[in-house]
Amino acid sequence: MKFSRLFAPTIKEAPKDAVLPSHIFLIRAGFIEQLGSGLYNFMPLGKMVLNKITSVVRDEMNAAGAQEVAFSVVTPAEAWKSSGRYAVYGKELLRLKDRKENDFVLSPTNEESSVLMVANKITSYKNLPLNIYQINTKFRDEARPRFGLLRGREFTMKDAYSFHANEADLGREFDLMEATYNKIFTRLGLNFRAVEADSGAIGGSGSKEFMVLADNGEDDILVCSGCKYAANVEAAKRAPKIAPCEAPETDGMMKFHTPETKTIELVANFFKVDKFYTIKAVLKKAIYENGEKIVAFFIRGDDELQETKATNACGALELVDADENEVKNAGFVAGFCGPFNLPESAEFYIDKELENAREMICGANEENYHFIGCNVVSFKAERFKDLIAVQEGDKCACCGAKLDKTKGIEVGHIFKLGQKYSDPMNAKFLDENGKSVPFFMGCYGIGVSRLVAVAIESSHDEKGCIWNKEISPFALEIIISNTKDEQICKFANELYEKCQNLGINALLDDRNERFGVKMNDYELMGFPYAVLVGKGLANGEVEFITRANLEKQSVSVDKILDLIKEKLA
Repeated sequence: MKFSRLFAPTIKEAPKDAVLPSHIFLIRAGFIEQLGSGLYNFMPLGKMVLNKITSVVRDEMNAAGAQEVAFSVVTPAEAWKSSGRYAVYGKELLRLKDRKENDFVLSPTNEESSVLMVANKITSYKNLPLNIYQINTKFRDEARPRFGLLRGREFTMKDAYSFHANEADLGREFDLMEATYNKIFTRLGLNFRAVEADSGAIGGSGSKEFMVLADNGEDDILVCSGCKYAANVEAAKRAPKIAPCEAPETDGMMKFHTPETKTIELVANFFKVDKFYTIKAVLKKAIYENGEKIVAFFIRGDDELQETKATNACGALELVDADENEVKNAGFVAGFCGPFNLPESAEFYIDKELENAREMICGANEENYHFIGCNVVSFKAERFKDLIAVQEGDKCACCGAKLDKTKGIEVGHIFKLGQKYSDPMNAKFLDENGKSVPFFMGCYGIGVSRLVAVAIESSHDEKGCIWNKEISPFALEIIISNTKDEQICKFANELYEKCQNLGINALLDDRNERFGVKMNDYELMGFPYAVLVGKGLANGEVEFITRANLEKQSVSVDKILDLIKEKLA
């Protein structure tokens, strides 16, 4: 059966705010249209791609034993309040009231809803494990929506939630979901890596992100040149740095007058030492749900603070810059701050690599003075945290090989939640000993709608999209070069009907448009293959085009169907 006229209006110019290829080409080719800031409608071509991605995700989740559900997009705020996230999630959570002044949220994620669905229905370990998932609309009130589908406010997401009787079984499911995600992204034809990640607002004891490697990636990731280790910069670890030279010799810890030496560079020059033997202080204002405080973070002088790690270390919602008065009132001396000689009330953390470090130089917490010969040995274990930003060229903590930095786009994230949600929401079951225990939970998300854009970021050229066969709206386009030529039209329509009968998803371009317009649209829309039926038909030939490299080959009319079947098998 022939399609009605395809609704795919193409445009010559993308919106001015479209800077990434995916944003530009998806709009120009008529896959999506912008409705508002961070809000997009999926037009027929875009919905076809979205449906195909959804089908792959659903196939693999079902094969892994997960069961599909659908949570309400609007969630009572009470659920979020019971989990403790309502106040701390941030401005990205859209809070609203109905006509009766009841509080609701437009869900960006559904941990609370999953707990409510399972609580009081699964009451025994005998009914575990359980994995439920949905593919549904989400909303996150991004401060700066940009990059089209990559950073929108409304999006389609696959989110799954698993429930277990113990941590060991949670670990098994976590590994199963990692393997399932590998299958999904492999089927979608993406060049991806699973990387260690920060758990962010979702929380939990551990997580992994799935990153598609792309030049326009929004995240920096570090990958090992010698093993499979990879991590987001927010969670990356390294082998401890090796001292570049011998430590300076001192007669123990002493205080030196060091006028106007407020930077690590000046301190290292003043004492003629490598920055490796200095301690840098980074002072920040930590924002909490019910207040704020000044926190000092101490790292090696030749390192940089990783702010997400620092935020996690002090348990803050966020870190912001502190002014001089705030620093002074908190008992710190800016420019001359070190972990020694601090007031008892001072809040501070020290990077793990400095634990047991010797012969170090740091601020004396007194204007124009530094300590030398410091040994970082007299602090409680809870003061030491992973704080440093791992850099390209650092050594892998797993194998010692060099770490390389590349760009990635997050397409999936899996979490070990543990009892983070089940405990405060009082969702419990009876274990083997008859004891009431909160569920051990996992959470597993895939950005389904953003995968439409990611596929283009991974595969495009200057002319437009290049879709792979798995998710392309059409596998083949049959282009009629001249609609006034009866023989051309007859052969093209017959070929189209044969493809339809074989189950090949083909599109017939029989528009009364110039040949150049049709070719430009084909290259812009980017279906894997095309057959051009034109003047060569008089000699018994048509042209077969491969979109990936725009290679063209002449094929006899009696062999073209066999070639199509071969390419689309």
